[in-house]
Amino acid sequence: MTALLEVEDLRVAYGKIEAVKGISFSVDAGQVVTLIGTNGAGKTTTLRTLSGLLKPSGGRITFDGKPLAGVPAHKIVSLGLAHSPEGRHIFPRLTIAENLQLGAFLRTDKAGIEKDIQKAYDLFPILGERRKQASGTLSGGEQQMLAMGRALMSRPKLLMLDEPSMGLSPIMMQKIMETIVELKSQGTTILLVEQNAQAALSLADQAHVMEVGTIKLSGPGEELLHDESVRKTYLGED
Repeated sequence: MTALLEVEDLRVAYGKIEAVKGISFSVDAGQVVTLIGTNGAGKTTTLRTLSGLLKPSGGRITFDGKPLAGVPAHKIVSLGLAHSPEGRHIFPRLTIAENLQLGAFLRTDKAGIEKDIQKAYDLFPILGERRKQASGTLSGGEQQMLAMGRALMSRPKLLMLDEPSMGLSPIMMQKIMETIVELKSQGTTILLVEQNAQAALSLADQAHVMEVGTIKLSGPGEELLHDESVRKTYLGED
């Protein structure tokens, strides 16, 4: 079975500083795969490179059988790779409904777009209740829901989530993680970068531990959740 996403010996540099140092991993259709690691490990840089926002200095990225070398970011979205970025980056002066419509900027099927907006409201009822509200007035957790809903509007084959629980209350973080489980049950393929290692490993099919631009450890999420070195370093256990 060919992986939906294949990353081979990926290297990314900021000037002379190499932030990602030759990592390789894959994501199969229907899987949740997570990258965990401390700040500066190269996780966000990896996602930004996959979505075309950064240019790799080496290696190969293949998505749905197509090489992504030289493909601009908007074309990568059209191929089915969507990115919900760290920090959410919603459009604060636009309404919730307008933000969701922008997520479908490459689509022309009006009926399908309206159907998917309703799906976003079904997934996150609070967004439906406040659809005419300016997005900048939402709480952090509600903005994260909107960022995820907006990314889903492109009908992605693979959804990349970068730090979806960052800065959220425990209750809201739990809601976001439950939503990821729900999306997986619907068949959505997800590449997750998440600071809460326990939550990420608990729901991931496969996991990769990144340190200083390299992958130090890989395996099933449940297996790494019980790995002694992972528990000491990322779960705060002695």
